[in-house]
Formats: sequence, structure tokens, C-alpha cells
Amino acid sequence: MEYTVIGTGAIGGFYGGRLMKAGRQVRFLLRSDYEFVKQHGLQIDSCDGSFHLDDVDAYNDTKQMPKTDVVLVCLKSINNNKLKEMLPPILKEDTVVVLIQNGIGPEGDLQEEFPGLHIVAGLAFICSGKIAPGHISHQCYGSINLGNFSCPDDRFHELLQDFLAAGIEAAEVPYLEARWKKAVWNMPFNGMTVALNTSTDKLLQNPSTRQLIYEQMMEVIGAANAIGVKALTREFADKMMAMTDAMVPYSPSMKLDYDHHRRMEIAYLYSRPIAEAKKVGFEMPKLAMLEAELKFIESQY
Repeated sequence: MEYTVIGTGAIGGFYGGRLMKAGRQVRFLLRSDYEFVKQHGLQIDSCDGSFHLDDVDAYNDTKQMPKTDVVLVCLKSINNNKLKEMLPPILKEDTVVVLIQNGIGPEGDLQEEFPGLHIVAGLAFICSGKIAPGHISHQCYGSINLGNFSCPDDRFHELLQDFLAAGIEAAEVPYLEARWKKAVWNMPFNGMTVALNTSTDKLLQNPSTRQLIYEQMMEVIGAANAIGVKALTREFADKMMAMTDAMVPYSPSMKLDYDHHRRMEIAYLYSRPIAEAKKVGFEMPKLAMLEAELKFIESQY
């Protein structure tokens, strides 16, 4: 299958780069990096082995791009309103759109805009950042869970096999489970690194914030269980804590947005999951407080 990456940053550059390195046709949509990547290609510095991609098929407008089999949407979810104009020029009747984004619920909102679209959720467990134009630094991890939202099974499994063939640790996970699994890590660490202006390692080194992070994880697991995702247990929170202990000191994407005074992904990362939990009678008081703090912080830019 042929691929188009919308949002060639830390995530799109890494996964799209791995697919291109494995021999897949990959087209990259870029904005500020367009001229640089067109001339110099993409550099991926990776803990799994660094590589450079020459002759990158780069574009700065989807209207100039051919139609594609798969779109990897790696934009921040705050930019999803742009997809209404960006997607139509590159869609075939059976194009699969993979939302590699944080949060709860973006697939349902996109399906309302494009009722017949084949949609997959992509939940990346990766420490990666863009450190310069066309230059991605992949520090550790790199797996991705794929949850089928509205894609025919044969197309979904073809996508999964392409990721595996590219050396990406990919797994099929039920859609809601995939989204809520990622939220167990995302909701505590993204917001807490902003609220306390720190990094993941320091949050876990302090006994008070370590306990608070764990309690926030258990709120997410409780909400997921209330909604019907029974596979999430305390053992998963323990696994996420151990995984983060082993990570390099890391600033999540929301912390980087805060550092650069960019809008933060509060809606899908906090407001939506808190509202979904409340619909089934489950409250998330610690994370609701964090949501309020983040809204205040963003209002002070």
C-alpha cells in the first residue's frame, strides 16, 4: 500500500520514515520544513539504529498530492478541524485514515465529517522529538497499538502487516481498550509536567508526586472499567510506572507545547474522557482538577 503522512514531526517523521526505509511508497506533507526536507531529506536518529532518507517525496499542500491508500494523521488533535479540507484531495473510495493522536474520541468526530471513511486509531508508545528541520530524535520505545474503528478487516490487517514488516512493534488492540490504555499514561504525565513545569523522571523521583501520578492512573483505569474496558487493571498501571522509570528523562508533547506557548490538547486528552466517564456515573476528581489547572495555564499565555 502507498502511504501519506500528514504532520511530519516527531511521530509522523519516525513511523513514515520507517515505512519508507522498508521500501513503501511514502509521501510527506510538511509546512515549515518543506524546503529543507525537499533539498536535504529526513534524518532519523534512533536508539534502534539511525538512518537518513534521501529523495523524500515532500509536499506542502494536499491538493498537489496523489490519492493514497493510507493516510497517517500525525497532527496535534487541536488541528483536526483542518482535516475537512486536507483529506478530500488524497482520498480514494477505500483509503484508510490512521489517527496517530492522543486522547479519547477523535475517530468518532472524524467519522461524522466523513461518514464512509475507513478509520483506525494509532496509539504510539514512543519517546521521540523533532530537534531541527527534517531531524527526528527517537530516544526509546517505539511500539504502536492499532485499534480498528471502522476499517474492513482485510485492509486493517494489511496495514498491520506493513508496520510489522517495517520493523515497527505493532499490535492489534480493541479500539476502546487501545484509546484508554494510552490515556493511562497520557493523562497523568502530559498535564503534570505542565502544571509543575518538570519532566517525567522528576515526577517519579519525588514520593508525593509519584503517589499522585499513580492515583491519577487508577482514576483513568476506573473510568475505563466503568465504560466497559475491563482489560485495564492495576497491573497495567504498575507496568506504566515501571516503563516510565526506565525511560530517559522526557518532556511529553503537551509540555513542549506549553514551553512554546502553543495551544494544548486539553479537549481530547482531558475534557472528553472526563465527560465520557461522567456519562456512566464515574468521577475523575484528580484529573478534573488537573484539567482546570491546564485551562488556567493556557489562558495566561
